[in-house]
Amino acid sequence: MAEEKTKVVSSKEEVISSDDYIHEVGSHDQIDEVGVPVWDEEAARAYYNTLDPESVDYLLEQTGHGTTLDEKDHLTPDLLYILSKLVNMTDERAIEIFKSTIYDHDDDANFRVEDWTFINEIVNGQLDINDPTINFRARLTATLYHYHSVYPEVRAVTDIYNDPSEPCETIRSYTLSIIWVIIASGVNEFFYHRQPSIKLSSSVLSILMYPCGKAWEYVMPNVHIPWFGGKRIPLNPGPYSYKEQMFATLFTGVSSATVYVSSNILTQKVFYKNDWVDFGFQILLTLSTQCLGLSFAGMMRKFVIYPARAMWPTQLPTMALNRALLRPERKEMIHGWKISKFNFFWIVFAGMFVYFWIPDYLFQALSTFNWMNWIAPNNFNLAMVTGTNSGLGLNPWTTFDWNIIAFAFYPLATPVATVLNMYAGCIVGFFIIIGLYYTNVKWTAYLPINSNGIFTNTGESYQVTEILGDNGLMDLEKYQAYSPPFYSASNLLVYGAFFAVYPLSFFWNCFKEWTTIARAFKMIIIEVHELAAGFSFKSLFKTETHTYKKFNDAHSKMMMKYKEVPDWYYLVILVISFVLGVICVEVYPDSKTPVWGLVFVIVINAVFLIPFSVLLAVTGAQLGLNVLVELIIGYALQGNGIALMTLKAYGYNIDGQADNFISSLKIGHYAKIPPRAVFRAQMIGTIIQAFVTLGVLNWSVSNIEDFCQPHQAQKFTCPSERTFYSASVFWGVIGPKLVFSGMYPEIRWCFLIGFLAALVFIGLRYFCINQKWYQYFRYFEPTVFIIGILNIYAPYNLAYITPGVYFSLFFMWFVRKRYIAWFEKYNYVLSAGLDAGVAFGAVIIFFAVQYHAKNIDWWGNTVSYEGIEGGAGQQTLKDITETVRGYFGPAHGSYPLP
Repeated sequence: MAEEKTKVVSSKEEVISSDDYIHEVGSHDQIDEVGVPVWDEEAARAYYNTLDPESVDYLLEQTGHGTTLDEKDHLTPDLLYILSKLVNMTDERAIEIFKSTIYDHDDDANFRVEDWTFINEIVNGQLDINDPTINFRARLTATLYHYHSVYPEVRAVTDIYNDPSEPCETIRSYTLSIIWVIIASGVNEFFYHRQPSIKLSSSVLSILMYPCGKAWEYVMPNVHIPWFGGKRIPLNPGPYSYKEQMFATLFTGVSSATVYVSSNILTQKVFYKNDWVDFGFQILLTLSTQCLGLSFAGMMRKFVIYPARAMWPTQLPTMALNRALLRPERKEMIHGWKISKFNFFWIVFAGMFVYFWIPDYLFQALSTFNWMNWIAPNNFNLAMVTGTNSGLGLNPWTTFDWNIIAFAFYPLATPVATVLNMYAGCIVGFFIIIGLYYTNVKWTAYLPINSNGIFTNTGESYQVTEILGDNGLMDLEKYQAYSPPFYSASNLLVYGAFFAVYPLSFFWNCFKEWTTIARAFKMIIIEVHELAAGFSFKSLFKTETHTYKKFNDAHSKMMMKYKEVPDWYYLVILVISFVLGVICVEVYPDSKTPVWGLVFVIVINAVFLIPFSVLLAVTGAQLGLNVLVELIIGYALQGNGIALMTLKAYGYNIDGQADNFISSLKIGHYAKIPPRAVFRAQMIGTIIQAFVTLGVLNWSVSNIEDFCQPHQAQKFTCPSERTFYSASVFWGVIGPKLVFSGMYPEIRWCFLIGFLAALVFIGLRYFCINQKWYQYFRYFEPTVFIIGILNIYAPYNLAYITPGVYFSLFFMWFVRKRYIAWFEKYNYVLSAGLDAGVAFGAVIIFFAVQYHAKNIDWWGNTVSYEGIEGGAGQQTLKDITETVRGYFGPAHGSYPLP
């Protein structure tokens, strides 16, 4: 980071906060009879003509118009709008806006350092606001902040005003959405069990839906269809609109997060061999977990949707892509680039589609570019340190495959501060694993260094059926005759990091983002008080809400045109989902899951969802509750791996699915899609996704040869399910009592370490924030740092992370800093084009040449899997056969007991 963000305002008494500072209450602007903003065009043009060339260039640069435009295109509607507001922006008002901005965005890593320094110097009197150049910059910046967004990335992909008359929910948008959510849910579930996974992201679906929408526009007749209440609606409402496209994107976006319980179902069918897991159990479990996530998402709106600070950086490429497809563009020159975003996307998409055939099929060594192992394929230490397949992936350049480059995070969207914190954690985690392995801590040297499996004391894959009794629970006699389970070095680190990150993340993020959280809670308390004061049965079901009025940013003001979704809608979904869960565990007693367990996981999700969702909204880093839930349930239900899997599915999926729904709500907020339209889309999409996912899952189990086996030909090795299985055995069947008392007692101290670390960072921020040396800690995010350690999650490693860091530094730091206009126009379109090309190419390649294998057997496709990297030769540091007993760990008959 080039400069420190100098803080000059730190207390509420010094600023007018966004709770009180509301201009033009009730409306963002004056609007005409159909809701379209109006402005004084004559005054705007007159003011523009008074600007000197330098000011014109700065205006165009800051509004994303480049520095060269055809004269006839200069004063486009958005520029006229900005100019009309700039005319009336006084110096005093600009300073008030800056004070409010400083209060609202203190310690906001997404805020541009240059802009932060500038507004602080203005407020602090370090810059002379009477200087014409500084004055124009200050008033323009305040205008953009107040009437658009403080983030140039958001300004680049959103409209500065809203047209409520633009079509959104139409027969066309619903039909296309339903068709593509079926396709996407099936494809994403199908490839979810592949390593690495591939999915039809929102970007790809947008690309596929756009030509369908345009075809409908030209082919379908302009007739009206009878509808409910005697109404008639148009079959073809005219030109395919931006809001129709965004509505369809949100609808199909439901499928972008794979149904997590598919791992539960697959593990029970493949690893546990449970025949009672029929379709009835599957659909009850799926609908219950998915809809609980939807209900929680609705309750989180005040925390991570309405606040401007909740930027959601990873969702911006979706916005950029759809604008490139649907919004008309002007002719302009940006740093020598004339190409439109629309044409740029299609060039990138086509280029990546063609190129992806090379690393994915023709020359696969470019995908798994473990070039150092080619030199000495049988060098064990080299393979452990640098290997992509068997080691930790320490390699300066590990791939030429965009699917791997962008696997761990979105390199062209994730804030660079997040990426650097995460990568620092990865590097530290790498050295910890090396230390654990080469010192043989807890017998790790007898096992592969980077595996997500669990092993016996002879190094074989652990078979849970060997220690289960007829009742499906752990049998101690069978356990003593078989073996305790053992983790690899990387898995030990991952679980230690998980145990540390929960207390750290909860306390640190609650402290750091307390202003945002407290304001949301304050609003909830006020609303509850108002409801109680004027309570009636009718008021319980009121359909009007005025939450938007309590937020001052431009996008919330524009959304006031629409009715919000009442909270009781989401409460009803919560109740129904809970009832489905109760039916699931009661009708299927073999699940051995108590109802109190469902209540527990719902409560714990409610506690952790706020800080975790705020973390995701601000940084783009996501954290799940799976490990915490499995630990607590493992204590409560010792030896019951089946119940642990079921409750873990709830524990992780509620928050995980909620985050997916929340991200779509934020896109709808940015795109000005009516909230109730988004609610209908998410509800319908969730139900469709559940049935399609289960259909594809059961088909895959029955029809794909060697499905979930380690060396499956098409890479359907089920890495997530193998982790799911390992955890169910370790923390469910065996249980944390045994793990902490006999197997790995040291790992429990990681909870205390995480809590103490949170206190240290809270203390540093509270007592030392004004110290000069504290600037070195300003951009360090401890939660994201530990998430970086978690990213070395076997069987993945540094090879899946390092290349993305290079791209992030180049685009999210260098280009964003030096070429802001190019960044605003092209960066997210580039990201979307690359992702779309990979996903579309992967689908075509699989069904064209991989499903019925047409392999190309040559050096470029085999060299990456020779020697140790291919599973031949020495695979562990120590040889189990050389031990005195022929196995490692505790002696037979004296294994640790719970």
